[in-house]
Amino acid sequence: MKFILGKKLNMTQIFDKEGVVHAVTLVKADPVTVTQVKTAEKDGYSAVQVSLPITTGKKDPKRNKSVRKEFKPGEVVQKAGDTVDISQFKEGDKIEVSAISKGKGFQGVVKRHGFHGGPRTHGQKHSEREPGSIGGGLRNKVPKMMRMAGRMGSDRITIKNLKVLNIDQASNTLYIAGAIPGRRGTVVEIRG
Repeated sequence: MKFILGKKLNMTQIFDKEGVVHAVTLVKADPVTVTQVKTAEKDGYSAVQVSLPITTGKKDPKRNKSVRKEFKPGEVVQKAGDTVDISQFKEGDKIEVSAISKGKGFQGVVKRHGFHGGPRTHGQKHSEREPGSIGGGLRNKVPKMMRMAGRMGSDRITIKNLKVLNIDQASNTLYIAGAIPGRRGTVVEIRG
C-alpha cells in the first residue's frame, strides 16, 4: 500500500500532451519518517505510524509537535527510522485523499442543507430563510435527524479515484486532478 502525508498548497491548471486543460491541486509531500511500527502480537493490530514535521507557515516549529498519523501497512514492510517519499507514486496512479474540510461555523438551513426558504408574499414578513415546520402535531419533541441549523464543516472527508497527473521530484510536489478538501496548509493523507 502506497501512502504519504502532504500539505495542500493551492489549485491551478495544467495542459496534458493532447492539449486538454485539467484543474489540479498541488500537494507538497516531503519525505515522512516512520516513527513506530505496531504489530498484531504486541499491540493487537498492525499499523505504521509516520511523522511529518511542521516546517512551514507562521507557527514556530520548535513549539509544535510533529503531525502523526497511523496507516495500515499492507504488504509493505517498514521499520522505525525508514523514510517514505513520493517516488512510490507515478503519473496516472489512482489515489484517495483524506483531509479535514474547511470550517464554516454555525450556519442556517439555507447554506447547510440547501433549503430555499419561504416566499416573500402571502403575508410573510421576515421568514425568507427559515426552516419551516420542525415537528408539531401530537409529538412533543423534535424528531431525530431533523435537518436544522448547526455547525458546518471541519469534517474528515475522503475523496476516492483521484488521479496523479504530474510529479515534481525536485520540489516533492504532486499534481492531483480535481479538488481535495481543506484550506491551504491542511495536512492531507494520500493513499494509493
